Amino acid sequence: MTEAMRRTSTVSNWAALVASKFSLAAMPLEANLLVVLAAVALPWSTSAVAILFGFWLLSLVPLLPTFDHRAFLRLLANPICLWPLALVALALVGMLWADVPWQERLQGISPVAKLLALPLLLYHFARWRRSAWVFVGFLVSCAILMGLSWIVWFAPELALAPGKSPGVPVKNYIDQSQEFALCMVALMPFIFTFYKQGRYAAALTCAALVLGFFANMAFVVSARAALIYVPALLVVLAFVHLDRRATALLFAGLVVLAATVWFTSPYLQGRIAAFALEYRDYQQNIAASTGRRLEYWQKSLGFFADAPLIGHGTGSIRHLFEQAAVGQSGLAAEITRNPHNQTLYVAVQWGIVGIAALYAMWVAHLLLFRGQGPANWIGLLVVVQNLVSSLFNAHLFDFVEGWMYVLGVGIAGGMTLRAQRCSGESQGLPAENARTVCADASGHSRL
Repeated sequence: MTEAMRRTSTVSNWAALVASKFSLAAMPLEANLLVVLAAVALPWSTSAVAILFGFWLLSLVPLLPTFDHRAFLRLLANPICLWPLALVALALVGMLWADVPWQERLQGISPVAKLLALPLLLYHFARWRRSAWVFVGFLVSCAILMGLSWIVWFAPELALAPGKSPGVPVKNYIDQSQEFALCMVALMPFIFTFYKQGRYAAALTCAALVLGFFANMAFVVSARAALIYVPALLVVLAFVHLDRRATALLFAGLVVLAATVWFTSPYLQGRIAAFALEYRDYQQNIAASTGRRLEYWQKSLGFFADAPLIGHGTGSIRHLFEQAAVGQSGLAAEITRNPHNQTLYVAVQWGIVGIAALYAMWVAHLLLFRGQGPANWIGLLVVVQNLVSSLFNAHLFDFVEGWMYVLGVGIAGGMTLRAQRCSGESQGLPAENARTVCADASGHSRL
């Protein structure tokens, strides 16, 4: 009898353990870890990110019984969610007046659809105390990629995929520069913070990573757009974290550093000198990177002028370029789906209405991160980098840069909303549950 009771107790213990793994209390942590893994995968694989986010959405289904509908509706009415959803709605409605096949219209929805994840991320991560894991995972992943970039620069035969640019192990140098620049500037304030706290090993690690990211972009490979958005991020750094004296010292040091890099980096010299050569090719109707952008922008402005209010409809860009290329040759015959400018991308398809929604979203997200703290700092950098880099690319709708924006704003925004609730402020989330959320020591989230 005693043996039978012992066996029954053992089975009950195992059953309780298995049940706990699949309980509503354990599911939020597992769901959140999927987002962490997606952030880790972002610098490496688009397919992995898509799969992990799909699993994340499925993992939220068991949490629906804990869903606070009123809180979520308040959040949707907040401009930080309202304007991204307005862009998605405009893309859906814009299919009605697009004069292109339905396949093209549906393809035009795909780049915008990722914005639907923003409200879910904001709501979900406003209730998880360890949201910073996502950023740490992304940083570690980028640091590993940076190390591999140095390796394949010295030994190109070790590249993971053939045909890549020197120093680019995976994907392309534009995505890599966007990731490295964000990590580099985001880490800078932590160097001083850790140093003041006496955490010298952490400060030294951050400083080494900053130096590694900078040297990689200066001597190995970088996007030329980084010459614009990196200074913009440094201006944000000075504005948020430095006083006038420190700002003057920073920019004086940067001038000296830039001059040193210029005279010691043949790669950077070649990248900048290519502007003049490519502009000369543009004048001769020869296709090159700079010339393509100028041609795309010029034609896109004409398309926008033809339908300034609501644009030509979702998915219409390629069709418009095909029509403009008839009877042309060389650069003038180039056809694209992407005019390499976020504003023009929106303007051609949805006109002034789309432009208003786009900039209203950016402004709403900038205002969300106007406070202090690591979450506001990271969120602000993400928005500024996306806004500035979108002068030369449609980075909100590109896969890697777009998901960097959605993840960055969604996670940092959730952390900011949580901090505001803990301090008694409300941004679309009810204050009555603030005590429960702020005191949740389990680290679990409730959807």
